[in-house]
This record gives sequence, C-alpha cells and structure tokens, in this order.
Amino acid sequence: MVLHYNPIDGYVSMLKGFGLFIKQRTFGAGELAFALAFAAPYMLTALTFAVGMRAGLFNIGAEGQIYIGGAAAAWIAGHFALPAGFHVFAVTIIAMLAGALWALIPALLKIRRGVHEVISAIMLNWIAYHLVMYLAIYHLSGKYAHITAEALATARYPVLSGTLTAVIFIAIAVCIAVYIFLWRLYPGYELRLVGDNPDAARYAGISISRAILLSFIIGGLAAGLAGASLAIRPPNWGFNATLADFAGYGFVGIGVALVGRNHPIGIIPAAIFFGGLANSARYLESDLGVSSELVGGIQGIIIIAMALPLLVLLLARLRRKAK
Repeated sequence: MVLHYNPIDGYVSMLKGFGLFIKQRTFGAGELAFALAFAAPYMLTALTFAVGMRAGLFNIGAEGQIYIGGAAAAWIAGHFALPAGFHVFAVTIIAMLAGALWALIPALLKIRRGVHEVISAIMLNWIAYHLVMYLAIYHLSGKYAHITAEALATARYPVLSGTLTAVIFIAIAVCIAVYIFLWRLYPGYELRLVGDNPDAARYAGISISRAILLSFIIGGLAAGLAGASLAIRPPNWGFNATLADFAGYGFVGIGVALVGRNHPIGIIPAAIFFGGLANSARYLESDLGVSSELVGGIQGIIIIAMALPLLVLLLARLRRKAK
C-alpha cells in the first residue's frame, strides 16, 4: 500500500501459486504441482537443519551438500548406461552418499578439532559451489557447454505434472522415516538427548561424538537427495553450469525447518507452504509488476514472526537470571 500496490490483489496473486484462482473460483492442479516441485527439495534441506538442531548443532551445510549430490546424480544419470529401474536407484543412492560424504568433513572437524559447524559449513558451501561449477563445465557437460549432459531415459524420475516428479513421495517418506528414527528408536533418543542436555547425555554414557556424526550423516543424505531431485528433472534433465537450479534451496530449508518447529512431520506442511510462496513469485510479477524478490522478504517476515515468541521467552529468562 505504501508503494501504491493493492495488498488484496497481492494476496490473490499469491494464492495462485497454491493453485487457488479466487476470481475465477477454480482450482489449478498444475499450479499446485509446481508448488510441490519446490516443496520436495525444501523438505529435504529442512531435514538437514532440523536433525542438526535436534542434536544441538547449527548445520547450515545443506547448500553445499545439494551441489555435491546434484553433481553426483548428473554424472551417473548422464554418463552411465544402466538397466531401467536400477539406474534411477543408483542415481538416488549415489547422490545421497555424496551428500553424506561432504557432510562428514564438518562433522569430523567438529569432533576432532572443535571447529564450529557454522564456520566449516559456510566455507565448504563455497568450495562445493566452485568445485561443482568446474565439474559441470569441464566434465559433466553434454550437447551444450552451459548445461550438464541430459539424463538418460532410464535415469529419470517419473514425471507427475510439469516439473513435479515422484521425488515428492520419496521426500515425504524420508520425513516420516526420520521421525520414526528420532522418536521411536534408541539411537534417535540419544541424538535428541545430546541436543537437549549434553551433560545428562554424557553422564548416561552416551557418545556425544557419535550423535554429532549421525546427525551430519542423516542431514547429508537428505541434502544429497535434494540435489538429485533438482539435477534430474524436466524440462532439461540436467542442471545449468551457473548452478542457478540449486541456488538458495539449502538456505530456504532453514526457514522451512524453523516454521515446522524442527519436527520432521511439521516440515512437510511448512515446505508445501514455502513451495506455494515460491511459485507465487511469477504471479506477483506478471499480475502486479511487483518484483519476484518480494517473496524472499515475505519468507523472512514469516521466520521473524515465528522466532519472536522464543526470543521473548529468552529475554525474559535472561532478565530473571540478572535479578
């Protein structure tokens, strides 16, 4: 309104990103599919951060792990002829393992040398960015130098609609599996105890190092899968050498995890919500002439609003301690 745009029209345009066409009173399944295509990698990168938080860690390395997982997926998908069925499985597993191996670096630095995970993760994100850009241009390119080789037909995920592939079902299944692990299995209980009370965990004989290592591995597996989902999807079935196909998904996942309260099940609706917002950016621009970057600002406002109650509680606790 300050910039002379009608906020009601803005909200109507944003709802189109969720498949809701209010003025026409119709529902667009195709637009919802685009929103879910954004949501699938958001779920996985949110898991990377959420599992770390459950272990008392601030793991922001999903961005770099996406790059590595995506590069591994493109390599297997575009340069190896494997049997149908097995090829997709191989792409998925190798991408996940690549993400987990990259996640091991900050984990071991944390365990062995006490290097804070934020510092090592940020540095490794940039290393992964430039490494994968080099690989995409000089080793993974196909018909065109600016894009990786097109994934073979046997390596492609089944397409549901538009850019939405069957990875959405895998992402939801991974969220459920992580929930079962954290709340129904003893190693998950150990991991959460380390995050809630490291002293009590140490007193109970729980290995802090093992919990840290486990949280990074789980996060790396999820981020690597997110990389595969972005590298092997229509219409190009490859990724651009500028890495524009990957950029930002790891960091948006942090916001998704916060909105989902760092809970694997809460992450699912939070990711769908953020996916709808991301899909609505083009409608804001085409309908109203508003920059699509506004969606990033809206996401930031949502995260701040979610964090405020906890911030108030923290300040109140500090005030009581001061007295």
